Amino acid sequence: MSTQTSIKTTCPRDCYDACGVLVKMASDGGVSIVGDPDHDMARGKLCGKCSIAYNGVWRDKSERLSRPLKRVGPKGSGEFIPVSWDAALDEIAERLKTILNIGGGKAVLQTHYTGTCSLVAGSFPLRFFNRIGATEVDPDTVCNKAGHAALQLVYGESTRGFDPRTIGSSHCVLVWGANPSASAPHVHEHWLFGHRVPTIVVDPIRHATAARADIHLQLFPGTDAALAFALLAVIKKAGRLDKAFIDAFCQGWETIESQLDACTLEWGEAATGVPADLIEKAALMYSNGPSLLWMGQGFQRQRYGGNAMRSVALLPAATGNIGKLGAGFLYLNGWDTRGVDGAYLAASHLNAEPSSISHMDLASRIEDPSIKALFTWNNNIAASSPEQKRLRKALAREDLLQVTIDLFQTDTADLADFVLPAASFLEFDDVVMSYFNHTLSAQAQALPSPGEALPNQEIFRRLAQKMGLTEPELFETDKEIIASILSQAQPGLNFESLAAKGTVNTSADPTIQFENHDFKTPSGKIEISGKRFVEAGLPFAPSPIVEDRPLTGEFRMLSPASEWLMNSSYANDGKILRRLKFCDAWLNPLDAAAVGVTDGSLLQVSSKAGSIELRIGLSSDIPQGVLLAPKGQWPKSSASHANINILNPGEKSDLAQSCAVHSINVSIATTSPRVVDALQTESSPLAD
Repeated sequence: MSTQTSIKTTCPRDCYDACGVLVKMASDGGVSIVGDPDHDMARGKLCGKCSIAYNGVWRDKSERLSRPLKRVGPKGSGEFIPVSWDAALDEIAERLKTILNIGGGKAVLQTHYTGTCSLVAGSFPLRFFNRIGATEVDPDTVCNKAGHAALQLVYGESTRGFDPRTIGSSHCVLVWGANPSASAPHVHEHWLFGHRVPTIVVDPIRHATAARADIHLQLFPGTDAALAFALLAVIKKAGRLDKAFIDAFCQGWETIESQLDACTLEWGEAATGVPADLIEKAALMYSNGPSLLWMGQGFQRQRYGGNAMRSVALLPAATGNIGKLGAGFLYLNGWDTRGVDGAYLAASHLNAEPSSISHMDLASRIEDPSIKALFTWNNNIAASSPEQKRLRKALAREDLLQVTIDLFQTDTADLADFVLPAASFLEFDDVVMSYFNHTLSAQAQALPSPGEALPNQEIFRRLAQKMGLTEPELFETDKEIIASILSQAQPGLNFESLAAKGTVNTSADPTIQFENHDFKTPSGKIEISGKRFVEAGLPFAPSPIVEDRPLTGEFRMLSPASEWLMNSSYANDGKILRRLKFCDAWLNPLDAAAVGVTDGSLLQVSSKAGSIELRIGLSSDIPQGVLLAPKGQWPKSSASHANINILNPGEKSDLAQSCAVHSINVSIATTSPRVVDALQTESSPLAD
């Protein structure tokens, strides 16, 4: 009879949930990956995409990279031969030393993001790049940089959010520009709707979270600031502005108050498309605090994303929903909320003159012949970065040394000179910190790595040695780093005891955001307007600006997360591919009728950056004038060898050189009278 043992670990994916995982191993060799029943968020069940991938392609030895590979054919041909670690790292080190001797660190680009969110594997490589002075492609510019920069200007920081445990003391939860049903399914089920708290959702799409909310404000994309001002105008008219709080803790409120009289309910409805009665109802519900505001990353990915974020950020300040139990806002909860020093993890002191560029400029910088080397790790830029066609051409430069570290042979890996096999989270010890809850979790090794695959940090230790570098930070062991992390977060805790529990809260009682009103701005107050905003590229004060609607015949394209993908992760799993194959994008039935499109039609979708053929489904959950096309598919899986990023021109928002991906306008045209197989409900990103 087969017996079974289990190991607790934690999912380190780019997700609010940070689920506890149970790796079940049978004596006959069988392995299954399930949710940890003791974990407060997972409760014994993983989300659909992780359950499929972790029991599928992530443990498929025929799909995983297991040996270092060296390119032997033309770039992009996918022609590689296996080599030893010593041979690969010796050649990379020699070429890199030559590049550094001639052009210095500025001749080297390194790009990374959230392929893993575990602390050691996600940070240690930065030590190497800081030591050689490489230029970082700022990871947040492709995702959420405008939001971070705006909140840092207004509140002094962006990574100290509310403690989700305080929801029991809340009278309202307002979710603005986030879709937990796809990007945080356990938070959606167990936190947001697991408490009897009235819920408001602001989103252009009537996704599953919006459909379950008490109020859904379905605004047109690019009108977030106008909606925020319309809500504030209602709150003012109802006499619910917290004047005492504003006078004591805010600076510059007068620049807002003078704009509110013009922001009538009628104006708000015309500007946003949201019915006036819903605007009024939501404003009164939120202002009857204490209320929580969850500020998602979706709505700041627009041309006026910085203005939108600072406008929405006015709501807690105006109503006094700060510094008390059950109130506050959340963008992300960073490591600093648990006392962990990110500068230590990245050894920032090794780089006296750090430099970075925006992801929006990545293609043009790689075209620059002064750039001689590119390292890509924890991301798949050929799938996820803007100006896809231009970028792929730039990556094909024969004189560019490109090194890719990954679990799989991605589109980016196909264009590399060397592909180095990385270990997955199931295969080494690390620490995970949820960016939603105030928790600390063990990522415990449960399985061996396939072949010669290594964790990110070990790869860069070996490369540093080959380079002849000697700084001790480059060789600190995993065990030493993990001990330092735990000591910073919870003195006295060791990895063995954490691994036995899986996940712990770093404080016994819920914490209150800004309980002491300790805003880290120059004035020590919430700064609503001022010269600092102008210096950052924004107007002196936020305003209810509305982005121009698409021209006649055009549609605003939104490319949110898919319920079946994690950015571009999992897009190579066969079972997930079958769920994606039915449809690529969705239109409102009224729009479809107007242009003669039927369910399952093939359309040529074009922007000024490129064009792609997409299969179109119809959904009344999409507002008129919008094309919904979830991101994440691998270009090489498509007949057109492209994904939705071929339409992304890489335009920047109004703040921090961040992306404006949700301000892309596209045109559509039928490519042929043929229709693909009937679409199935399970393929929709809107399905519950």
